[in-house]
Amino acid sequence: MIVLWTILGIIVAYLVGSISTSTIVVRLVAGKDIRQHGSGNAGATNTLRMLGTAWGIIVLIIDGIKGMVALWIVYGMTGGNSVALALSSIAVVLGHNWPIFFGFRGGKGIATTIGVLLWLAPIMTIIAGVICIVVIALTRYVSLGSLILSVLIPILLAIWAPSHSAALWASVVLALLSIYRHRENIGRLIRGKERKLFDKKSDEF
Repeated sequence: MIVLWTILGIIVAYLVGSISTSTIVVRLVAGKDIRQHGSGNAGATNTLRMLGTAWGIIVLIIDGIKGMVALWIVYGMTGGNSVALALSSIAVVLGHNWPIFFGFRGGKGIATTIGVLLWLAPIMTIIAGVICIVVIALTRYVSLGSLILSVLIPILLAIWAPSHSAALWASVVLALLSIYRHRENIGRLIRGKERKLFDKKSDEF
C-alpha cells in the first residue's frame, strides 16, 4: 500500500511544482509571459528584473513554500515515509523546472530546492543558505551562490548526518539537477561573463 501512496505522492508533488509562480505573477501584474522577456527564465530574479525587487522576493518565497507544501501533502499521504518524501522532493523540483501546465518551460529550481531541503535537512540548509547569501553579497553572482548552496548541502549531510540516507541521496540528485540547469551559467562564470545581481539580464532561481 505504501508503494501506491508513494507513487501518488510523487505525482502530486510534480503537479504542485508545476504551478509556475513567476509565470503566473508576471502575467497577472504585467500581462506578459516572463519566458519571452529578459533571460527567459521563469524564476525570481527574472521577475525582479521585470517587476521589481518586491515581486522577485514574493516569487522566491512562494516557490520555496511550494516545495514545503508538496512535502506536507506527501507526509500526510504516506505517514512521513522518508523514501516517499525524498522522491517527492525531487518530483516537485522537476515540476518547477519542467512544468506540465506551462509547456515544460520553467525555472532553475533553487528556491523550490531550498524549500524541500528545509523540510528534509533544516540545519544543513540554513548553514548552506547563510553561506550562499554571503557569496551573493560579496560577488553579486546569484548563480555561484545557488550552486554553492545546492552542492554544499549533500556534503554537510554526508559529514554530519550520514544516517539520513534518503535525504542525503535526494540532496545529491537535487544538486545534480541544479548543476545541469545552471550549465550555461557555469560556462559564463568560467569565461568571466556571468551577469550579476541587479544587472538587467541576470537570470537565476
